[in-house]
Amino acid sequence: MKTGEAKASFSVHYDEGVKVGYKWYDAENKMVLFPFGYGLSYTTYNYSGLKVTPGKETTVTFTVKNIGSRAGTEIAEVYAGLPASAGEPPKRLVGWSRVRLNPGESREVIVMVDPKYLSIFDEAADEWKLVPGNYSFMVGGSSQGLPLSEKVSLK
Repeated sequence: MKTGEAKASFSVHYDEGVKVGYKWYDAENKMVLFPFGYGLSYTTYNYSGLKVTPGKETTVTFTVKNIGSRAGTEIAEVYAGLPASAGEPPKRLVGWSRVRLNPGESREVIVMVDPKYLSIFDEAADEWKLVPGNYSFMVGGSSQGLPLSEKVSLK
């Protein structure tokens, strides 16, 4: 060993794969007090009208309405559940939009989902690949508050 070279004193093995953070809690069916994306607000929101359109980029469209008595800002989150054959956790965050609404106001939200966010990395081919099959798209205000859901087939 040359002077000044660092010497490894231990080795670490990471075996959790992609099951970290909210993905681990989802995969293990564990409840949490504050789910990923949870925010404190002085108002409440309603989600409706989910439409998922596959294409070069998958388009997710829905409506958010402020049903409370105060103005507020919601971070509307879009999650995707990949086909079971992908071997991934139950869902992953694939997009979001910040929506500011006055009391009683509603707005249509459009989130474009990059195909890479719906892909898995194939180590053997050294590239990202979309697993053909049925994908579930879920929309709401946190990782465990997803009132809207739609399945689409992607190839």
